[in-house]
Amino acid sequence: MSAASAAPRGRRVTVALAVLVLLAGAALVALAVSRSERPGADGPEAGFARDMSEHHAQAVRMSFVVRDRTGDPETRLLAYDIINTQSAQIGMMTAWLDEWGLPKTDPSGRMRWMSGHGGGHGGPAAAMPGMATRAQLDDLEKASGRAAEVMFLKLMIAHHRGGAGMARAALERTGHDRVRRLARTMVEGQQAEITQMNAMLRRRGSPAV
Repeated sequence: MSAASAAPRGRRVTVALAVLVLLAGAALVALAVSRSERPGADGPEAGFARDMSEHHAQAVRMSFVVRDRTGDPETRLLAYDIINTQSAQIGMMTAWLDEWGLPKTDPSGRMRWMSGHGGGHGGPAAAMPGMATRAQLDDLEKASGRAAEVMFLKLMIAHHRGGAGMARAALERTGHDRVRRLARTMVEGQQAEITQMNAMLRRRGSPAV
């Protein structure tokens, strides 16, 4: 092989190695950035995902209860909407925690991320605003027809107000794009449903709450 042909080949090898080094460096930088943007176990993002998932779970439960306690199409449609929407959001937040490598529950206790929050209605879930008590859930499970509808609407309005408050607190505490988008969607969606549910209460002869 002549020296003239060996030189270009040597340059090609050098260039290829340089490209590989640059790609490896870019990958390391991207990994470092990804890790630096990953929320911590004690951050508001993880706290919001954990606690809002639990909050949503009760809304889904109450919606299943009223679905089986009334034949009213309007109430059943609302219940289905809440079940579908909030179950999907629970799935999204659970996936975040998996992606971030964080536990689904906080061993140090709920709601630590939301300092100064308003309390619930008492009972074991009092740390989360808007949560129904065990006694209220028992009453809902025993009710039927119009009484179940009114009870559900009142409990769910309080529940939505508490959830919207938690979502607003998340917006105040995080700059994480996905968390902010979901929290904003929750605020807007639950406020709209509160308006809808108060109108449903009035149609059932009960004052708005």
